[in-house]
Amino acid sequence: MTILTDLRERTRTWHRGSYRFAQAFAVITVLCALAMLVDQRTLNGAPLWAKPFKFAVSAALYFFSWSWLVSLLPKFRRTANWLANALVVIFAAEYVLVIFQTVRVRASHFNNATPLDNTIFQIMGGMIAVLWVVNLVLTIAVLFTRLPDRATAWAARIGAILGMIGISLATLMSGPTPDQQAVLDATGQSAMIGAHTVGLPDGGPGLPILGWSTVGGDLRIPHFLGLHGLQALPLLALVLDVLAARYPRLRDDVLRLRLVVIAGVGYAGLLALLTWQALRGQSIVAPDGQTLTAFALLIAGVAFSGLIAIGRPAKDRELEASLR
Repeated sequence: MTILTDLRERTRTWHRGSYRFAQAFAVITVLCALAMLVDQRTLNGAPLWAKPFKFAVSAALYFFSWSWLVSLLPKFRRTANWLANALVVIFAAEYVLVIFQTVRVRASHFNNATPLDNTIFQIMGGMIAVLWVVNLVLTIAVLFTRLPDRATAWAARIGAILGMIGISLATLMSGPTPDQQAVLDATGQSAMIGAHTVGLPDGGPGLPILGWSTVGGDLRIPHFLGLHGLQALPLLALVLDVLAARYPRLRDDVLRLRLVVIAGVGYAGLLALLTWQALRGQSIVAPDGQTLTAFALLIAGVAFSGLIAIGRPAKDRELEASLR
């Protein structure tokens, strides 16, 4: 059986709408990459088509994950299907607005420069609020889902929670910056309200394609990391399951469960660290001593916990009972 055939078999029971949507965004990702090569224009210092590209990548990963997660829900399947369809419709509408603003060479987020720009951003904000609620309901459903492989079950639960946190972190970008607030207080209006860069205006030097600030804090980093915990943890569970064929020690489902939980705690710690770093106005490429120390302690803690987990007896009935 080929890899492609095996993938088709595995995805046969997945939620069709979000699965097809993820496939569509995989194609859109390629189209946006080509657009960046052909259209060399920039917007606020970044390639014009960089934002549609990044949104497409995130959407492909996000909806691919939810198409799988919805298929795991033994109860409320019809309701979950409707909610997943709602996610598709909401995100599709938001992406159309992102493309519309890109074609106009206008910022799609935080833009208050004209009545039309403000209206578009307000509509997008409303849609994101609805998406947040739908995502929360589906996350709660996943928390109560039981699977034969408990490592996968807990990877899905922790990943869904991390994804929820990642979406919620976007609210940190929505308020006016001190400079914007000063303009609002002085004139009653500001062309931009909200920003992802902390300590400096948006649009400064950034990492290629990603655009993450190299001179100030950037809240898009923890937002991105949290959102894609939804893929990282289940992927780890899958990798451990595959490696179990070669390494007999990993055939112990309790060990795989321990490693997934440790990775989830470590991922959450990294998310907190990057949020703390960004809020202090510190660039991802220029961490200070406090950030490096915290990161070193986090890595050491995860590594030590992993070694302890691997070294413990194969069956730990107390842990097994507590996580059921």
